[in-house]
This record gives sequence, structure tokens and C-alpha cells, in this order.
Amino acid sequence: MARVAVVALAASATSVLVTACQNDPDIDITKLAAETDPPDVLYNQGLANLNAGKTTEAARKFDAIDQQHPFSEYARKALVMRSFVNYRNGQYQDAINGATRYLNLYPESEDAAYAQYIVGLAYSKQIPAVTQDQKPAMRTIEAMQAVVTKYPDSDYVEDAEAKIRFAKDQLAGKEMQVGRYYLERKEYLAAITRFRTVVEQYPNTNQVEEALSRLVESYFAMGITSEAQTAAAVLGHNYPDSQWYADAYKLLQTGGLEPRESGNSWISRAGKKLLGA
Repeated sequence: MARVAVVALAASATSVLVTACQNDPDIDITKLAAETDPPDVLYNQGLANLNAGKTTEAARKFDAIDQQHPFSEYARKALVMRSFVNYRNGQYQDAINGATRYLNLYPESEDAAYAQYIVGLAYSKQIPAVTQDQKPAMRTIEAMQAVVTKYPDSDYVEDAEAKIRFAKDQLAGKEMQVGRYYLERKEYLAAITRFRTVVEQYPNTNQVEEALSRLVESYFAMGITSEAQTAAAVLGHNYPDSQWYADAYKLLQTGGLEPRESGNSWISRAGKKLLGA
């Protein structure tokens, strides 16, 4: 009877322990296994969890490698994958910090291009509407340009270039927003400065057509007709079917003018860098 009582007590204690492990979120019942598994096993488990969409479990596996096997080859691989998990989870600054740490530690490694790409992706996801501050767009350009320049043969160049184009469109859009504000207030010099920035610094963005048309409008309002005509001529040469060109041409006609390019104008020089030049 005493032996039966001991067995019953042990069984009861085990039941309580299992129940506690199931109900207490602070108890990690897989921690011991994570600490004792070899790094290659942990890494493969992390990848499997990531592919299955279990990012929390994937992060735990990659963190275990960093903590338990910090000097292994898999610790290096886990660091960049942990950065990707952070990116996937929307933890963009953590992703940037982790990928930057990786680049500082392993600048010549085979995964350096991927780490740099993650930095660019994390910044690109933070690009806001053009009405807001565009620092993330500038950071995106810097990070993705590093991918293109430092790792020209990597698989990430094509998308990096696409992200650069989008970021530049955003920066140009911000300039246009401010320029239109000044134009509406008839502060023509301030407006021209913004539209000029778009034409000179972002010549191949989707904002250039409007920028040239707004330059026609601004210069025409100031009575600087030669610059207005040049802006219209450059606009017509590059975008002959554009509604912005049609509007600019119609505006010039109200003053008995037509598009005519002046080779001495900054607009003419900038026009040579446009897509249709």
C-alpha cells in the first residue's frame, strides 16, 4: 500500500508539472533542447520554421545559435537570418541594427550583399506618403545604392534599383508638393527652386513632366518668357503626348508665344539628362 501511495503521488506531481508548463507562458519547455542541439540542427530548424511562417519559433532558433554557439559558422548565418525575421515581423529598426552589425563583423562574407539588401528593404518599408518627412526614402537610396555598387553581381541588384527609383519618385514628389504650395501663393522664385530640384536631381522620375510644366507656368507669370519657352520646348521634346505639354503650350499661346529652346538656359542643359533626350 505504501508503494502504491508513492507511485500515485509521483503521478500526481507529474500531472501538475505538465499542466503548469502548458498554462504558464513564461515557461519554455523546449529551452533545454535548444541549448543542447548542435548549431547546424538549430539553423535548419530555424529555416524550416521560417518557411512555415512560424517567425517567432524561427527567431528563437537563430537566437539560440548566437547564444549557445557564438563562434560557429552558423552563428554568422543565424545573425543575418535573424535580421530577416525582424524585417518580416515589421521590426524594421531591429532588422537594420542586426544587418548592420553583420556587415561590420563580416564585410567580405558571401551573405554581405543580402545583409545590405535587408537594410535597404527595412528602410523602404518605412517610406511614408509624400506629405511627410522623406528621410526613410533617402536612407533607402543610400542602402540600395550600396547593394548596386558593392555587389553588382548579386541577385538583389534588380530589385535594389527598383527600390531606388521608387524612393526618388517619393523625394521628387515631396519637392513638387512644396513647389505647388509656393506657386499657389505666387511665391514664384521659391516655387522655381523646388521644380528645378526635381528636373536636375530627379530627371528620370514620374514627377518631371509636371515639374517642367510648372516651370513654364512660374516663369510665364514672372514675365521671363525665354525660360518659359525653353521649359515648354524641353517638355515637348521629351513628352510630346503629355497633357502637361498640352497645357504648357496653351499657356504660352495666350501670350502669343510658342515653345523655343535656349541653349544658354539651365533647363536646356538639364533636359539632356531626361529619358527622352
